[in-house]
Amino acid sequence: MKKTFGVIGGDRRQAELARLIARDGATVLTYGLERWKPVGTTTLAQAVTADVVILPLPLCKGEGVLNCEEDPVSTLELFRRLRPGQRILAGKVQPQQNQEASACGLVLEDYFLREELTVANAAATAEAAIQVAMENLDRTLLGMDCLVLGFGRIGKLLSYRLHGLGAHVTTSARKPKDLAWIRAYGWNAVETGALDGKLGTFDLVFNTIPSRVLDEELLSQLPKDCLCIDLASRQGIDASATERLGLRHIWAKSLPGRLVPGTAAAVIWDAIKYILLEG
Repeated sequence: MKKTFGVIGGDRRQAELARLIARDGATVLTYGLERWKPVGTTTLAQAVTADVVILPLPLCKGEGVLNCEEDPVSTLELFRRLRPGQRILAGKVQPQQNQEASACGLVLEDYFLREELTVANAAATAEAAIQVAMENLDRTLLGMDCLVLGFGRIGKLLSYRLHGLGAHVTTSARKPKDLAWIRAYGWNAVETGALDGKLGTFDLVFNTIPSRVLDEELLSQLPKDCLCIDLASRQGIDASATERLGLRHIWAKSLPGRLVPGTAAAVIWDAIKYILLEG
């Protein structure tokens, strides 16, 4: 018997995911995605009956609330509608939601823990970040002084792409081994905790660190025409300080879902297929 899939909540990438699943011949039930006109639009009561329930990336939008554009519900209320034995998959699951699910006799599987998905998502984020920058600049990246804060997956891939476009790249990290790798790639390296006095030449700053990195004192050292783009889920650039200082600031979170939803959906579907094959 073929499995049925319930795709509940999320953004346009989940709508694209539903289309991909249906294209592979499975029955799809969706809820909370009506604005993108996905396949299989149903009620929540119908969608929760599916054999495999796919919840969004990230799972929550706010404290304990499902990431859902239309009629959002609490995660606990949703879990109470599900049944033990269903495959329930979600992205960026927080401890609270694991506890809620466990109390309902459910097992949540976090598909965002799959390395193949996180790397592909980081690549999509890096490419989309450059798109955001170029849409908000009046010149090319060639020869531009760019600072990338953080040397995680996104920081690595973004630095690599900026370098390929001819930008002068400086990347920050905290660990000595990461600083060594940055230099080995041919980029300038700076310690994340030692930015004071080193920010006066940058035309473009990307932050990938989900904690406060640039406060008002540090932001005041940037040139007035510098563009600041925050890619982190929790802002690392003080947005209110950029406004007071007259700096251009964009909080560009969840870029894959907004700018490249087709690619984002494809990598999620590939990861989920591997999870299901592995049992």
